Amino acid sequence: MIPHYFPEIQQPAIATWLDAWQQNTLSPAVFALLPEAEKDQLPLIQGLFSERGIRLLGAIFPALLTEAGFQTSGVIFLCFAQAPACFLVDALTTSSHDAAKKIAVAVESALSHRSSAAPPKLFLVFDSMQADLGSILVNLFDQLQQGVSYQGVNAGSESFQPMPCLFDHQRLLSHGAIGLLLDADAEFAVEHGYPVSNSLMRASSTQGNRIDKINGEPAMAEYQRVIAVEFGIALNPENFYDYAVHYPFGLISALDVLVRIPVAFNDDGSIFCVGEIPPNSMLRLLKAPALANSLCVDKLAAGLSPMTGKPLLAFYCAGRRMHFGTDATLEVRALAKQSGCDAIYGALSLGEISTDSRFGLPWFHNAAVVCIGKVRE
Repeated sequence: MIPHYFPEIQQPAIATWLDAWQQNTLSPAVFALLPEAEKDQLPLIQGLFSERGIRLLGAIFPALLTEAGFQTSGVIFLCFAQAPACFLVDALTTSSHDAAKKIAVAVESALSHRSSAAPPKLFLVFDSMQADLGSILVNLFDQLQQGVSYQGVNAGSESFQPMPCLFDHQRLLSHGAIGLLLDADAEFAVEHGYPVSNSLMRASSTQGNRIDKINGEPAMAEYQRVIAVEFGIALNPENFYDYAVHYPFGLISALDVLVRIPVAFNDDGSIFCVGEIPPNSMLRLLKAPALANSLCVDKLAAGLSPMTGKPLLAFYCAGRRMHFGTDATLEVRALAKQSGCDAIYGALSLGEISTDSRFGLPWFHNAAVVCIGKVRE
């Protein structure tokens, strides 16, 4: 996979580049990363690929990521000289079981076109408005088991308002999923590095990504109480958005603590998070670390082979950037330095997916960084 970044979307420059690249490839395909501010340019991009018969899949993200930091203009093309098995499915709006079944059918069809017998890496991109993504991943694992490993990100608007964000050379759709089956030797590293507090709470009433009650009390009231006890903060509706991203919930699973960032609340005291909260889940309150105390970059670099002279593909959580502010760019630069890559490309994501290395289970994260290395061209 070769990344190519156009700082500006100009038809002649992209057309010339596509023509030259197509001449030197047998079965070209491109995965495109487009920032939300450039979404009106998508028909132009789709037309260029349709005219040339080049396979195109892509997603709209809040911003792009390059070695210069976060960008809201241009487009990144991730180019494959040999098209990987891939798919785009839509209408994942029924039950999580049916949505997973639809994805599993697409995966199995894509698997039938692969020559390698080694289990591939399934890279998924979902619409961030898919509120039951955690359940979809559980059901997908039940159907596919360890036939693949799971990695991925969410696309969409940082405003968390509905927006069609997944596309191919003809369509632009919402509530869907893109899948790319990458070779087994593709490397992924996913980390958040958020420390866990001593608090322990039960999400006693939930619906999807909404927490109605914690410990039997309205969720907002209990969140206010615990954040006051743990960190001495007087949380109220007026400063909720100032503090929530820095003090997210930690969803306790059998194998990990998964970050769930609160993003909105209702007058009835319910709280909405990025990511599903199963009923009766156990929660801890987390405190996002200062950059100087974060071990995230160290763990990411340790999880990748040396990237010397190679580009690194990375997806950086939008909630993480909200927490770190201008230090987010410093963290990206530290990642580039410690990984040894020659350049970094990617996007701002709205949720991240990893696979537990012990049992092969897929997990949905907030506040994480997803790194991808050693993807063949």
